[in-house]
Formats: sequence, structure tokens, C-alpha cells
Amino acid sequence: MSPTLILSLIAGYFAVLIIIAVLTSRKATSESFFIANRNAPWYMVAFAMIGTSLSGVTFISVPGNVYGKSWSYLAVALGFVAGYLVIGTVLLPLYYRLQLVSIYSYLEQRFGYWSYKTGALFFLISRSLGSALRLYLVAGVLQLAVFDSMGVPFSITVVVSIFFIYLYTFKGGLKTILWTDTFQTMAMLSCVALSIYFMSDALNYSFKQLIHTVRESPMSQVYFADFRDDKFFWKQFASGMFITIVMTGLDQDLMQKNLSCRSLGEAQKNLFWFTPVIVSVNVLFLTLGVLLYKYAAAQGLDLAHMPQLLNVKGTLDTDKVFPYLATTQFSLAAGIIFILGIIAVTYASADSALTSLTTSFCIDFLNIKQYPEAQQTRLRQFTHLGWSVVLIVIILIFRALNEQSLIDAVYKAAGFTYGPLLGLFAFGIFTKRQLRDGLVLPTCVAGVALTLLIVSHSVEWLNGYKFGFEILLLNGALIYLGLLLISRPADRTEAAALLS
Repeated sequence: MSPTLILSLIAGYFAVLIIIAVLTSRKATSESFFIANRNAPWYMVAFAMIGTSLSGVTFISVPGNVYGKSWSYLAVALGFVAGYLVIGTVLLPLYYRLQLVSIYSYLEQRFGYWSYKTGALFFLISRSLGSALRLYLVAGVLQLAVFDSMGVPFSITVVVSIFFIYLYTFKGGLKTILWTDTFQTMAMLSCVALSIYFMSDALNYSFKQLIHTVRESPMSQVYFADFRDDKFFWKQFASGMFITIVMTGLDQDLMQKNLSCRSLGEAQKNLFWFTPVIVSVNVLFLTLGVLLYKYAAAQGLDLAHMPQLLNVKGTLDTDKVFPYLATTQFSLAAGIIFILGIIAVTYASADSALTSLTTSFCIDFLNIKQYPEAQQTRLRQFTHLGWSVVLIVIILIFRALNEQSLIDAVYKAAGFTYGPLLGLFAFGIFTKRQLRDGLVLPTCVAGVALTLLIVSHSVEWLNGYKFGFEILLLNGALIYLGLLLISRPADRTEAAALLS
């Protein structure tokens, strides 16, 4: 595909987003920016959440990772089901009962000022890192497909990409994003289905042959029985469950959408319809992964020895496989579908993340509600711009350091940064004890440092055991124990408040 064609596609796509933004951001207020006036239809929220939950990492890394990890990721996706059940029955009722805008204000009501700020701080770190890694991926694809041949530096690609997100989100916030993400989710799902169709057609597979080929492929193995292996099924399942609890249920980004529903019942309906859909979509991505490598083999391509697909260690960078095949080997129609799909899924995640970062900082640190609406608007828009700059800086740093699959990088980063949120919320919900509030931040930092130490030496200390996504479980457990050490029994007044 020519760079001119791809640029035209991108320009047309963003023109649609900006039109949606203009139409939906009229008379926007802080209330509509943060929680869409608590008036969003549940079915719209459920559909919009698909694109937000997946991101470009899923679109690129999950199919690519089939090469080395087969379908082991399906165990993670099945764990999502258990995680969403916990969110719908435990966390959502709590958030709606307290009428929260920022979910971290629960920690202030439960423990105190420093617990609240600690939770919000770790969310900001977690979400900014995760969102930057996701944006890094799509910026890399655009760089490879378009801007390298034009001599445009990667840094300019990143700045322009984030500028467009800022442009269509800075005014309407969540009210706009529910509409843009609905459009982008529809585009992404269409692109996945069409990519599978185009490759099946190129391989002359009927639908029945497609199912048979995928099922019989060694790359479709789901169950791995060695508990020391980072692909061990039950370890992956538990990781998927807790990843969902923290990266959805304890994450302002995804919960902000759920809190925009009209009632708790509608929010739960949204979540329980969303759950089987998100698992099914992940099955489509894994199917796509098997087809990618079947297609490459049929074309006589030795991917593992192609210099442009290797990482700095000289091994196959599986994140490059789908972009390379789509932009150099697929038909023109299939290549266009890929470009639109990666843009749709990445920006559906990134725009929502930028809005949630703005929301959390404005509510949790600036206490924006104390100001008149005009001043709230100025502070909110300045904060939105500030977080855009932060994302650019993180992406450029990661560009210099990246050596692994992004799906691994995102979840491992989440294991360290969401662990404090898991420990704090679990301690608040499942105990009646109070914390020595001033010690919460150092306890959480110490828990993260201890987790890093254990994970770095697990092979020699734990008889060859390798940590995968379950880093989160270790980190959350260590921080929970640390919180227990700095806790005390609740007095009568505190105990009564917990029961009210």
C-alpha cells in the first residue's frame, strides 16, 4: 500500500471522529465530561467497552504470540469471566451505593486521606504506562507503513497521533467517547472478521476447513500442565481473573463507563452481556494468530529469519508479524482493513484512558468540584493537555527500551502497578480493620520493591519457577500482608460506619 493511501484512510477516519465529537460535545459540562451525566444506555456502554478493553495490544500481540505460546492466552480470557462476576456482584454495588465519580474516593471514606491519594497515584502510574504502551504499538505500525518511507521521525508520529486524540476528546470527555468508541468498536470487530475471511480465502479454506485447521494445529494448544511454566493453565486462569478485577474493576477508565449508566441494574446488565462477547472476541484473535503463521508458511516466508522482523536479541518479534504481512503480503483490501482495525482498536482504548487520567487527576488531586464551572473547564482542559504530553514522553522512553512482546509488557507492568490497588481494595472490602493512614504509601512502595526482587530471582530461588501474569497476585498478596501489619482494630464508631 502506498503511504498516500494510508494517510488518506487515517485522515478520513479522524474526520469521522471529529464530526462525532462536535455533535456530542455541545453544552458539555464537567458532569458530562466525567460520567456522561449518569444517563448512558447500558447497551451502548457494553458495546463501547469492547474496544476500550482490547486495545491495539490485543489486535497485534495476541495473534502474534500464538507463535511461542499457542492458545495459552485463552486461559487468561476464561479467567476474565470469573473476574467480571466479582466486579458485577461486589464492586459495582459498592460504587453505586457510595455514588462515586472517582472510585478511589472509596479509599478515603474507608481509610483516610493518604490511602485515597496512594490509590489514585498508583492508578495514574498504571494507566499512563499501559496507555502509552498501547499507543506505542499503533505509532510503530504507522511508522513502518507510512512515515519511515517519508522520512518522518518516530517522535513526530507520536505527537501527531496523540494530538488527534486530544482534539476530539478535550471538550466532551466521556459523553463524546461513548459515541466514538461505539463507532470504533464496530470498525474493529468488522476488521477482525474480514481479516480472518481474507486469509481463509487466500488459503482456499472453507469455513469447515478453517475450523478443522485451527483445531488440529499445535499452535492451538490451550492446556499446559507444568506449574513452573509461565503458560500453566490454572496460573493463567487465575491471572486473568485478577487482571480483570484490577484492570477493569479497580480502574477508573473502565469503571467510569459503568458509572455513567442510569442505575446499578443497568450497569450490571451491561457487564454481564459484555463478558461472553469479550471472550468470543479473544477467540477470534487467537484464530487469526494461527492463520497468520499458516499464511506465512503457504507464502514460503521464513519469518524467524527475516531481519526486519527480529528484535534486538535476534529472535522473532511477534508484534511485527501481523503488521508486516498485512502491509506487504496481503491484498490491497485486506491491508486497508488491517490499518483501519489497528487504528480503531488503539484509539478506542487510548481516548478513554486519556479521559480517565484527566478525571482522576481533576477529582482526586485538584478537587475540581470546589470551583465554578468556567474554572473547572479551564483546569480540566489544561490537565487533559498535560496528560497528553506525559503519554508522549513515556512512549519515546519505551521506544528506546522495548525488547519483548507488548502483551507481556502491559500485563507485567500492570502486575507491579495495580498490585497496591488490589491490596488496598481487598483489605477495605474483606476486613473491618483500620490502617495507620500515613504508613500506607511506604507500605505499598515496599511491596512493589519486594515483588520486583522476588520476580527477578525466581528461577534460582524457586527451583526454576518463572512468573508470568501472576506477578499481580504476588504483589497484591504482599501488599495485603503489609497493610495487615500496619492495621489496628476498628473502634465502635468506625465499625458502625462500616456497617451503615
